[in-house]
Amino acid sequence: MSLPDEPLLQPYLTVHDAEAAIDFYVGTFGFAERYRLAMPDGRVGHAELERGRARLLVADEFAEAGILGPKSRGGSTVGLMLYVEDVDAFVEAARAAGCEQEGATADQFFGDRAAKLRDPFGHRWFIHQRLEDLSPDQIRDRFAALMKKVEEDEAG
Repeated sequence: MSLPDEPLLQPYLTVHDAEAAIDFYVGTFGFAERYRLAMPDGRVGHAELERGRARLLVADEFAEAGILGPKSRGGSTVGLMLYVEDVDAFVEAARAAGCEQEGATADQFFGDRAAKLRDPFGHRWFIHQRLEDLSPDQIRDRFAALMKKVEEDEAG
């Protein structure tokens, strides 16, 4: 058996209200719904969303099986990184739709402009726009220079 011709890693989000989350990710983040499987009780058992080469899986909580979303657990340890064409416009639209921004949008040493958002369902998103393509060595060099500057600033 060979590997499937689809993304080999697909984040699976569990949320309190999957129908609302799907509407949000489609309407605000630009995903398109591939399909959805509804359980007899009306909960979303599984849904697949796509945006370009990215796939996102979404389902409702099933507390009776110990499957809970970040709001029920008190937070999530996972962040999702999404590349967009214009990070500033994306963040503005996401905030208007109910996302909370964490910190400022800024150019980063690794060649991206980036922002952090928390969506209304408790998931953290790292929204990036590529500004320049850098090699791993260039990124390491820039990181070392940044850390040296931080140490100098702290030393005063």
